[in-house]
Amino acid sequence: MRPFDYQRAERLEHASQLTMPESGMSIAGGTNLIDLMKLQVETPETLVDISRLPMAQIEDTDEGGLRIGALATNTATAVHPRVKADYPVLSRAILAGATQQLRNKATTGGNLCQRTRCYYFTDTTQPCNKREPGSGCGAIDGIARLHAILGTSNQCIATYPGDMAVAMAALNATVEIAGEGDTSRSVSVRDFHRLPGDEPWRDNVLKDGEIITGVTLPKPIGGTQIYRKVRERSSYAFALVSIAAIVDMEDGRISRADLAFGGVAHKPWHDPRLSDHLVGSEPSAALFDKAADILLDTAQGYGENDFKIPLARRTLSAVLAQATGTEI
Repeated sequence: MRPFDYQRAERLEHASQLTMPESGMSIAGGTNLIDLMKLQVETPETLVDISRLPMAQIEDTDEGGLRIGALATNTATAVHPRVKADYPVLSRAILAGATQQLRNKATTGGNLCQRTRCYYFTDTTQPCNKREPGSGCGAIDGIARLHAILGTSNQCIATYPGDMAVAMAALNATVEIAGEGDTSRSVSVRDFHRLPGDEPWRDNVLKDGEIITGVTLPKPIGGTQIYRKVRERSSYAFALVSIAAIVDMEDGRISRADLAFGGVAHKPWHDPRLSDHLVGSEPSAALFDKAADILLDTAQGYGENDFKIPLARRTLSAVLAQATGTEI
């Protein structure tokens, strides 16, 4: 780990000022950033501690939804009575990730901003456009078992590793962002993370000096809520494929279908075409298979991760069958 200057932010505006230069980074739980600093993947000159700012509350909104502060721990969110009752897909997704010790430290904002666990990104001896622009993507012709099959580019095929954001994408949550001075903006969580394109080093839409202050969940929408995570072992493993699903039925037909996918792309993957296809139809194996065709119409494997394409197909069918009570 390289030497760095440590600053404790006294207020949000102070934190924004300290992180405005590219050499400054904010830290709360530090469950991802500290590891990257040890590997010298991240080498901030200034580390800005925001852990004591008043952003850990979980509160009802006037619209009937729920606001989760950026510093609320993953544990506090997962066990919150309203999250368990009204947004169980979020609770299940959080509990499917990491260990209890990590969930006790990891925060909402930090979880959204966590970086890929691609082997080439975390090994500074290997080429990685995300870590060192222009050096190449070692994973494309290398070890790619955990890597993306959707939304890739010739610059990067890494995956976003989180679970929480996948559930938030299905819920259509909103990320609240504060910038320098009194500026603020809100972004749909579905638009918060970026695909690699020609700038794979940009994980999300945050600008210099901007800090996540919270996430707002919409008014509860009911329905059957499922989070299924397919992984290589039962604990402390990142998803090969995960699905957050919110499905409702009316008169034997699907009346709502909000789906988001993890482990398959550079960001939590949400395809609105799936809802258009499913809503209004009677559930059946053929309907679910066509949904998988739509989801995977641009999917591309890179050798080691080719298996993810049929795995995503089977997992989607199984989740939809469970949500609708259909035998397939």
